[in-house]
Amino acid sequence: MRRRADLRLTGLALAALLLWELLGWDLGLTRLYGGPAGFAWRDAWLTRDLLHEGGRLLGLAGLALLAWRVAHPPAGGPGRAERGYWLAVMLACALLVPALKSQSASSCPWSLAEFGGSVAYVPHWLLGVADGGPGHCFPSGHAVSGFAFFGLYFQWRDHDRRRARRYLAATLLLGTAFGWAQLARGAHFASHSAWSAWLCWTLPELAARWAPARKNPGTEPPSHALPMR
Repeated sequence: MRRRADLRLTGLALAALLLWELLGWDLGLTRLYGGPAGFAWRDAWLTRDLLHEGGRLLGLAGLALLAWRVAHPPAGGPGRAERGYWLAVMLACALLVPALKSQSASSCPWSLAEFGGSVAYVPHWLLGVADGGPGHCFPSGHAVSGFAFFGLYFQWRDHDRRRARRYLAATLLLGTAFGWAQLARGAHFASHSAWSAWLCWTLPELAARWAPARKNPGTEPPSHALPMR
């Protein structure tokens, strides 16, 4: 039942993304932040220094801490094998999105003529159609500094549902904040970050099917409290 619920959520999120693309809302939202003179938030302390540079450092620090927990797992909660597995999944998310981005022909909003650049707007779903600019802008690599940690929700939900929900909320908050910063700066369209979120959710959702069994039976909830699978 849980897996079906995960698939339904993944499918609904995909449908919402496709609807956003169909309605073409990227440009309209970006116009709230930029114009012919560019983007006022491009070099602001909040967006560039705190949420962009600081967010990148926070993501790296989070991965380093998780690696430390694999090497030195605390008593209770997931065991070393589980922690290592989910760290690998989160690293896969952190590598997948930049790999896709490196192959993208779409340029960032600040490169578009409408926002002070020099190239025409070409929707990123027109695969292989170059806009004449530098490209390499879809999906959002920076949003992954937050969204890559969706794996923590899956890692913890069979051990401590409350903690899992906290990790889920924190991941959504950070990823959305980082995505907003890039939107306000003109570095990405909103859909760029939304697709990153979907990919970073879908990969661990699929990986959950092959996750290692729990190795800390003394910390597990009673059998009657375990959710149905």
